[in-house]
Amino acid sequence: MNHLAMNMTSAKMRFIDVKDTTIAFNEMAIPTPSSNQCLIKVKAIGINRADLLQKAGLYPPPAGESPILGIEVAGEIVGGNTGNFTLGDRVCGIVAGGGYAEYAVIDKDHLIKLPMHFSFAQGAALAETYLTAYQALCAIGQLKQNEKVLIHAGASGVGTAAIQLAKAKGCFVAVTVGNEAKMNACKALGADITINYNTTSFSHWAKTNQHHFNVILDVVAGSYVNQNIKVAAVDARIVVLAILGGRYAEQLDVARMLQKRVTLSASTLRNRSDTYKADLVQAFTSEFTQLLYGQSLSHEQLQPKDLIQPVIDTVFSWQEVELAHQKMAENKNIGKLVMTVDE
Repeated sequence: MNHLAMNMTSAKMRFIDVKDTTIAFNEMAIPTPSSNQCLIKVKAIGINRADLLQKAGLYPPPAGESPILGIEVAGEIVGGNTGNFTLGDRVCGIVAGGGYAEYAVIDKDHLIKLPMHFSFAQGAALAETYLTAYQALCAIGQLKQNEKVLIHAGASGVGTAAIQLAKAKGCFVAVTVGNEAKMNACKALGADITINYNTTSFSHWAKTNQHHFNVILDVVAGSYVNQNIKVAAVDARIVVLAILGGRYAEQLDVARMLQKRVTLSASTLRNRSDTYKADLVQAFTSEFTQLLYGQSLSHEQLQPKDLIQPVIDTVFSWQEVELAHQKMAENKNIGKLVMTVDE
């Protein structure tokens, strides 16, 4: 159903502007939704490493998308094509750009209705984070019940989401992290094994303990790629999501890949087609409806400990965007960093 956006055609909004890597607040016209989009009044914004890369000029938005930073938001629907939603619904969603603003336009099929018990900050920690984890584990990794999963950067936003999704499928989960606090946080989420990469090589640990993994989520790349192949099970799926350790994997052991029939994939979500994203949202919300909205197949209310709970390290005001970016750059966060939009 189409709704006019509250006579906003000439109204202005604030947004976070980046010029030559410098951040400042600016004003521009509120965007007009296309025929398939909703207009969202943004209440909270999820911070992603993509934001830092774009600010540094290393990760431009896809062609035709907003140059404003921000790829996931939570807020209220105030106009546009609401589809199966209604005006005033509390939602979160993914955008290819434009999230660091008071208003954003989002494809109606890229929205997720917030569970009643979610705050807007929790919503901003859900969309991109859990969809990225779901894409890697399930859409690409084809994760099956009770398989073994290795998650690098287990205490990151995507890492904490991946732990929860994998444990919901009954999987054995091992993670790599950088300190004891992050180890404890991952254990609290259900990780079976936590490995401090500063003191223990994960490939040495796996060899010593005779563990091989069916699905491996890797945000490091570089030297990790060959180590991942070493610890992979037969017919394993390795999914690379980022290149924090470098873009090149030297002396890739293709012979070992052939021997084990390993599939090595790499993917981002931001540059995927609108149709792909819509299908991913539908698949994720369908598979994990119980854990999102709190009702089991027998219609019993699930306990909070059994539900998807985004892990949030810090909620900043968007006036503190520089501090938030600095914290992410220093890898100090456990879980997600979120900003709320000041009224």
